[in-house]
Amino acid sequence: MQRSKAALPESGSRASLARFAWISIAASIITIALKSSAYLLTNSVGFLSDAVESLVNLVAGVMALAMLTVAARPPDEDHAYGHSKAEYFSSTTEGILILIAAGGIIFTAIQRFFNPQPLEQLGIGLVVSAAASVVNFAAARILLRAGKRENSITLEADAHHLMTDVWTSVGIISGVGIVALTNWQMLDPLIAIVVGLNIVWTAGQLLRRSIAGLMDASLPSDELQLIENVMETHRGKGVEFHALRTRQSAARRFISVHMLVPGEWTVHDSHHIAENFEKDIRRELPDAIVHTHLEPIEDEISMRDINEK
Repeated sequence: MQRSKAALPESGSRASLARFAWISIAASIITIALKSSAYLLTNSVGFLSDAVESLVNLVAGVMALAMLTVAARPPDEDHAYGHSKAEYFSSTTEGILILIAAGGIIFTAIQRFFNPQPLEQLGIGLVVSAAASVVNFAAARILLRAGKRENSITLEADAHHLMTDVWTSVGIISGVGIVALTNWQMLDPLIAIVVGLNIVWTAGQLLRRSIAGLMDASLPSDELQLIENVMETHRGKGVEFHALRTRQSAARRFISVHMLVPGEWTVHDSHHIAENFEKDIRRELPDAIVHTHLEPIEDEISMRDINEK
């Protein structure tokens, strides 16, 4: 007997996340203007790389807004499980854009390393760049809190992207500040190269999570342990389990498992046991979509996996 019970997250709550993408877009526009000014004032390749990354942030923010809008659509006949996977397209695109930005930063820095140029008006350039970092930091913290609260990989990706921009700026401001004190011009491109390599690592982590979601990877080990704890509680009531399968689609978790119950139990009793099991799972993992398949424990074919022939 196949049954499932879960409440899909309300589309309205997901639609409200789009307003956070507007925060990212606004922050990117402000920082592009500030960092471009810093570059024009100083002629620093570090500040140029910082401005380029903010331009990538703007493109990523627009992509996030589009995908959050799609992900918020309710289930329909063609998408019975909703549209939440659209968020992974945004985070994957953002990871690729981060890589492209890092490549541009490193390429420009290497050119400047072999053709150093004097930096100008460093004082005001540092102040302008620092102001841009404050804007990015504030936006990143807002997005990260919302992403973790709503389990949105799109908002988390955007937040990490903005925080990467913050750390990029911190590194560049430090490097340019040292150049101002020591007049060692070679440090400017060296700092930009180090920052670019750090951005590559961040992009790799983001792409790994996005690809795992698109490939229907299992829930993380800590969440699997929560499921195991609930199953262990119900084993004490005479129930056995097998064929546990899990996957995550952005904010939604999908869990399916076969429940083996004594053959003498009535359908009514078995139904209530399954209801209690699903309720316990959702208490541990809110908004989980749980599918249970009831089978008699005495029947030898009950222990066959669904992939066995």
